[in-house]
This record gives sequence, structure tokens and C-alpha cells, in this order.
Amino acid sequence: MIRPSLDQLSEKVDSKYTLVILGARRGRDIQAGKPKMVDSRSNKPVTIALEELVAGKIFFERAKQTTGYGRDY
Repeated sequence: MIRPSLDQLSEKVDSKYTLVILGARRGRDIQAGKPKMVDSRSNKPVTIALEELVAGKIFFERAKQTTGYGRDY
């Protein structure tokens, strides 16, 4: 069984693409030596990152979309 479950993860993000990007970025941070925010039995950085997401330790904020001309309309 996958831990944390996909159901738990999908409640925390708006799309599976966001989940992949968030997990990969935080996983790279962990691998680079940044401290873990949860106790985990796993030693895999992406798994730890996903456990942090489910625990509410990390989050994301969607950036405002612009028109591409440098102004918000």
C-alpha cells in the first residue's frame, strides 16, 4: 500500500500536476540537506515530502495569472 494514500494527497492540492511539482521540489530540498518537518520511517526524500504535505507542514499558493504583458488586468 502506498503511504500516504492518493486520496489523502488529492485533498491537499488542486491537481495531480501540482502534487508532482510540490513533491519533487520539496524532495530536492530534503536531499540537499534541509531539515525534515515530520518523523518518517522512509528514507526517500519524495516520500518524506508527501508525508509533510499530508501533515500540513508544507503548502502551495497559486500565483496570479497575468496577461503576459507585465500587467494584471
